[in-house]
This record gives sequence, C-alpha cells and structure tokens, in this order.
Amino acid sequence: MRVIAGVDEAGRGPIAGPVMAAAAILTPPQFRALLKEGLNDSKKLNERTRERLFARMNELGVVWRAQGASHRRIDSTNILRATLWAMSKSIAALPLKPELIVVDGSVYIPDIDKSTQRVIPKADGKIPSVMAASVIAKTLRDRIMRTLDTLYPGYGFASHKGYPTKEHRRALDTLGASPIHRLSFGGYSKTPIKITSGEENWLS
Repeated sequence: MRVIAGVDEAGRGPIAGPVMAAAAILTPPQFRALLKEGLNDSKKLNERTRERLFARMNELGVVWRAQGASHRRIDSTNILRATLWAMSKSIAALPLKPELIVVDGSVYIPDIDKSTQRVIPKADGKIPSVMAASVIAKTLRDRIMRTLDTLYPGYGFASHKGYPTKEHRRALDTLGASPIHRLSFGGYSKTPIKITSGEENWLS
C-alpha cells in the first residue's frame, strides 16, 4: 500500500492562540470506517462530532502527529511561515515515511521535496487523509483554547477559540490584550505564556 499523508491546519484566522497543524495517514479500512461515521472537513462538523471522530481515529489506530506554532512564532515570522513550519514538523514526526503528502491549500511546504507533495485547495473536503488531519488539528487546537480560557478567564476563548467575534472584541475593549494575543494581528502587547496542561508538547 502506498503511504499517503494528509496535512491540514486549524487556527490561521484567530487573533489569539496558536495555529495547529496535523498530518494523518489512513489505511483503506480506516478511511472507509471513518467516512461511514461522518468524516468531513472539520469546518463542516460541530465540536461534539469532531471529538467523536478523533476518539474513533485513535481506536482504529490511525497514524497521526500534530504540531502547534505559538503566537510568539506567528508574530516573529508571520502566520503563513508559522503554519508551514508546523506542517513540516508534524510530517517529520510521523513514524511512517509518506511516499506522497497531500497538503490542503496552494503552498508547498518548505524543506520537503516538492515531488513528494500535492497541494490541493479545499483538500480537506475531498481527500480522506486530509479530512482526518483537519479534524485532528481543529480538535487539538480547541482543547488548547479551552485550557487557555481557564488561564485567562473573561475573554471567552472556550467559546470563540480566539476568532475575532463581537464577544471577543468586547472583552478586548474591557480587559485589554491577554498574553496570548497575536501582536502582528492587531497591535496587542504580550508577555510570555506558560501552558500548564498536557498540551505544551504540541506548541513551539
């Protein structure tokens, strides 16, 4: 069987928190089982369904790895470079070397041979392994944002996950910026953050 890894990200649009990338490899039985259970682009699924699918992937033994890029990396490089860095790290961490890497989007991942990559816009709604990566990245990032909500209460991170909603903007007007807001996205001042839960291994 040809080893194909799907790669996707979650969290490019928020103004706070990390961007998360994930790489996933599915066997034919695994993707058939997951498709029957509703696997799709994570944006088309609610949080409960994503959590259920993520748990099912782990039950099925899906091979995956994830890497987050912190708000500090995003601000020091830019969101695209931080995202591609996280994608590259997630692929490098896979226990199997993929023969083909399918990337959601239109930009090749640096430091990986282009001949082994296929960049496909909206692949997260077309390619099962990319759908899986999309769900993994989104699920892990949401968990991190729920943790950050307990560390920085009042901003509503657990509900809006750092996206610039009206609720989030009102909290910023009232409280000012938290240490995890992205300076390059809105001119917010920050101080270093320390994650105290198990998610710290996913961020850099």
